[in-house]
Amino acid sequence: MSAARTTAEARVARHPSSGKVRAALQTVGLSLVALLLVILAMRLVSDSSGRRLDKALAAGKSPAAPDFSLPRLNGDGRLRLSSLRGRTVVLNFWASWCVPCKQEAPLLQAATRRFGSASLVVVGVDAQDFRSDARRFIARYGLTYPVVHDNGASTATHYNVTGFPETWFIDRSGHLVGEHVKGPLTRRQLAENLAIALKR
Repeated sequence: MSAARTTAEARVARHPSSGKVRAALQTVGLSLVALLLVILAMRLVSDSSGRRLDKALAAGKSPAAPDFSLPRLNGDGRLRLSSLRGRTVVLNFWASWCVPCKQEAPLLQAATRRFGSASLVVVGVDAQDFRSDARRFIARYGLTYPVVHDNGASTATHYNVTGFPETWFIDRSGHLVGEHVKGPLTRRQLAENLAIALKR
């Protein structure tokens, strides 16, 4: 047995926690790799129906918003998008680990307070996230609008979501209008797209 190997074994014997630290770091590393693979898969698998929505909007059309029913994170039961017909909807896809989402949340909450739920509903769709982390995010930013959990990101895929945050605007009849905003909303983008959606 070499002197170097004996010295290394002696270090491990003196510091038994080093193996646990190494295992913890490996677990964190593997989790990050898995998360990146999921995001990459989400980008690659984003189906043709989602891409068709973007193309239709770019051509000046107003395609029907794909319906969904997802479990609420800040309320009981499930939320079905079609149950909101008659009101304008701001559909915002986000995740608690997303830094721009943290900057955007107060803007969406302010829109909720300004318009009230009678004419406008902001719906947050949390995806690629842990429910517990999403609930902490909701509490931290005082979100009162409905937030649902898209486990598996199937709804995000139908809306051609390739990153976070992304936002769609839906008119009272359930059709997509305005623009599909990829990245954090600005006040100008929110105002311009709401003006289009609210007048329809």
